Amino acid sequence: MIIRGIAAKLAEFARGYPILAITGPRQSGKTTLARMVFPEKPYVNFEDPIQRGLFHSDPRGFLARFPDGGIFDEVQHCPELMSYLQVMVDADGRMGLFVLTGSQHIGMHGAVTQSLAGRVSMVELLPFSMSELQGALREPPGLDNAFYTGAYPPVIVRDVAPWRWYTDYVTTYIQRDVRQLLAVQNLDAFTTFVKLCAGHVGQLVNATNFAEACGVDAKTIKNWLSVLQASYIVFLLRSHHENFKKRLVKSQKLYFYDTGLACSLLGLTDVSQLATHPFRGALMENWVVSELLKARLQRGLLPNLFFWRNSSGLEVDILAEGPFGMMPIEIKSGQTLRPEYIKNLLAWCALAGDRARKPAVVYGGSEDMTLLGVDVFSWKSIAKLGARI
Repeated sequence: MIIRGIAAKLAEFARGYPILAITGPRQSGKTTLARMVFPEKPYVNFEDPIQRGLFHSDPRGFLARFPDGGIFDEVQHCPELMSYLQVMVDADGRMGLFVLTGSQHIGMHGAVTQSLAGRVSMVELLPFSMSELQGALREPPGLDNAFYTGAYPPVIVRDVAPWRWYTDYVTTYIQRDVRQLLAVQNLDAFTTFVKLCAGHVGQLVNATNFAEACGVDAKTIKNWLSVLQASYIVFLLRSHHENFKKRLVKSQKLYFYDTGLACSLLGLTDVSQLATHPFRGALMENWVVSELLKARLQRGLLPNLFFWRNSSGLEVDILAEGPFGMMPIEIKSGQTLRPEYIKNLLAWCALAGDRARKPAVVYGGSEDMTLLGVDVFSWKSIAKLGARI
């Protein structure tokens, strides 16, 4: 079993909150994590219509079966459960009673925050991080393999072709969540939109352009994008608000939580196709951003990542904001380290002054080093960088 980085934090949070809520994409390992950390707790899956029926027919009688708590899976199917849990945990007073999981951020998060404010600790679980794979001696053999395979648990632990598994994932999970979250009339157009998103990894979001390509209006595109975010398929990276006396680009960049899914949507069926693929650099950028996001979440921290671009064309791939300043990070997919890789970093540091922390570069090579005061990390050392932000 691959040990999840958030496992120790989850046990810690259980000592301070009566309820824990684990959310994240389908098949990211939420149930496995909950049952591993709390093996003594009884388990119920609300995907099962029988269990939903038992709860709806007699909520108090249903919960009476769990006097010492339990693990309730896919609770977005029973949002009214939260009100009953509120009463139950308030009367009981013990910590760590219930563990809830859910695969839809909107459905679960809204129900939890409305009824369980102050009683629940929210944790987001994404597919495996590089540090988790390295800890289990399952490090990908090469950078392209990291992009292509992705990090969803079934792809890592099963003997299955990544492109096949991700194709089935789109069909069985994304489209089902779409039907539940939004009444999409034209699933073909929505599928086209999802594939277009894969072709715009690392680019600024332009709803009008997407609308023209899909034959729908911009409002529909914004709704569809919210569904992909709610289902933990994509996330948007915001531009940093501080301008340092420079006019800023204020749009958001689009990324996938998992590059294996993006590769599948791009039509890749073999890792060798990545070597000369025009989106290889964009996929590298996506992979690094998602790894740094995982590094924060698995330590129980909120995301702190932004990008920065001004109207003159100066751009920094990532700004990691912290209490002691901001760390600029540049991402390059090439294996050869070039001095021009750090030009934008040094220019940004000059603008930021005392706000700047020591900059970093992540590249496709195999050696870590320091160049002109900039820390350079191999892609294999992404976990080291993640621990700094």
